[in-house]
Amino acid sequence: MTESEEIRSTSAQDAAIESAVLQQVLALHPTVVTLVELAREMGEAGGPSPGRDAIERAVRDLAGAGLLHSSDSFVLPTRAALRFDELLGS
Repeated sequence: MTESEEIRSTSAQDAAIESAVLQQVLALHPTVVTLVELAREMGEAGGPSPGRDAIERAVRDLAGAGLLHSSDSFVLPTRAALRFDELLGS
C-alpha cells in the first residue's frame, strides 16, 4: 500500500468512526452520556469496538465541527446535529 493510499484508508476509517459515534449519541439522546459510557455502548453495539482513543478523537473532531458538545464529564449532540437528524427522519 502506498503512503497516499494508507492516508486515505486512515481518513476513511476516522470518518466511519465519527459517523458511528454521532449516530450513537443521537440514538441515545436525550440521555446524556459520559465518554466512558459512550465507549461501553459502542462496544456493546454488536460490531467491533473502535477503541477508546478512536472514540475520543471522534468526539473531539465532531465537537470541533459543531456537532457534539463535550465537557470533561458529558457528550451530547448540538442543536445543529439534532436538527439534521430530524431532517433525515431518524
